[in-house]
Amino acid sequence: MLQRVQTLYLLAIVILGITLAFMPVLSFSSSDDALMPRSFELSAMGLTETTLEDYPLADMSQMPDVSMPGIWGLSLATWLIPVLAFIIIFLYKNRILQARLSIFLFMLCIGYYGVMLVFAWFGKHNIAREWSPLFWSCIPLICAVLTAMSARRILKDEALVRAADRLR
Repeated sequence: MLQRVQTLYLLAIVILGITLAFMPVLSFSSSDDALMPRSFELSAMGLTETTLEDYPLADMSQMPDVSMPGIWGLSLATWLIPVLAFIIIFLYKNRILQARLSIFLFMLCIGYYGVMLVFAWFGKHNIAREWSPLFWSCIPLICAVLTAMSARRILKDEALVRAADRLR
């Protein structure tokens, strides 16, 4: 199992996916506020305000409370990537199912950006005027590339096994 290259790709996806779960992917900032500029970071854990770190003596009682409902969609997509990659590792005896789930994982990694853009649009209109992706938002793209490489190797293994069966 561990001697196969696709297993190493899938392990890298698991590690990167768990890292993504704890890192912020979007940053929101509003500089037009009269009191002080506010900035927020969005991660799978929710929306956190980073203004408090910049202004420790600020009176936050005058600031309106900001929340982002429906964060469970981003959390679900974030946690589903490493869990599904971990499950795919142990399906090495059923290569066809492993390849199909790898293709589904690829679509999930690309779909993560759709979910992230929905939250960026929502945050731009309801929380702050400006948004920007952070460095950690490239992890799903890296996972998508690793998943495509993994699926290709799985299908190559299946072709090799079928060719060996024909020779018997």
